[in-house]
Amino acid sequence: MKYGFIGCGNMGGALVKAAARGGARIALYDLDEEKVNALCAQTGAMAVSLDFLMQESRYVVLGVKPYQLMDLCKKLQPLARPGQAFVSMAAGVEVQRIEEALKDAAVIRIMPNTPCAVGAGMITYCVGQHCPQVMEAEFLQLMREAGAFDRLDEHLIDAASAVAGCGPAFAAMFMEALADGGVQCGLPRAKAMKYAQQMLLGTAKLALEGGEHPGKMKDNVCSPGGSTIAGVHAMELGGFRAAAAGDWSEAWTI
Repeated sequence: MKYGFIGCGNMGGALVKAAARGGARIALYDLDEEKVNALCAQTGAMAVSLDFLMQESRYVVLGVKPYQLMDLCKKLQPLARPGQAFVSMAAGVEVQRIEEALKDAAVIRIMPNTPCAVGAGMITYCVGQHCPQVMEAEFLQLMREAGAFDRLDEHLIDAASAVAGCGPAFAAMFMEALADGGVQCGLPRAKAMKYAQQMLLGTAKLALEGGEHPGKMKDNVCSPGGSTIAGVHAMELGGFRAAAAGDWSEAWTI
């Protein structure tokens, strides 16, 4: 049993690392040989040709940009084998389109995020009509080191990606900005960044394990007339919540 990864970008690389931690045998193909070789050195994966990857892989992970996916599927269709599943991580490309391009192959569509690289990802997914339950279960078991998986109806996948897939970028921006504020107040950069990082990690853990609503968690920190409520007020004046909620209605048109 082997994973074949076509494309080794940031997201594909994160999943390769997760699969390697789970003990999977992995084949990699990317036009960027330097990137492939670096990832192989980190994970023990094997750099191969596209034909070899298709011949040997039970799960073929399609890690290319959404606009490249249909052309890739047409190229792979003659090489597809019975009992093979194709895993897409392309935003905005529905399972049905992939199935049609691959002549009714088994398809799993996932929306991962970069924390998969450290086993803390949030991966939403759906499966096509030709993917048997046993392949779905096997895939989840093999990718268990990536993080948490949650199956959704496909029409909700894009909304989930706005939260979990795009969210790491927003969280990183907040982390950096918070550390900048600490530096402005006199903290050394390294210490300010460490405090912001640990705070975000701990707050997420508290939310997951404690089960309190975020509003209540916020209120727990805001003493009357204190510095925290002053900071909350400043963020609200800056449109923090409205900017985070955003308008994603046209973000996923491919």
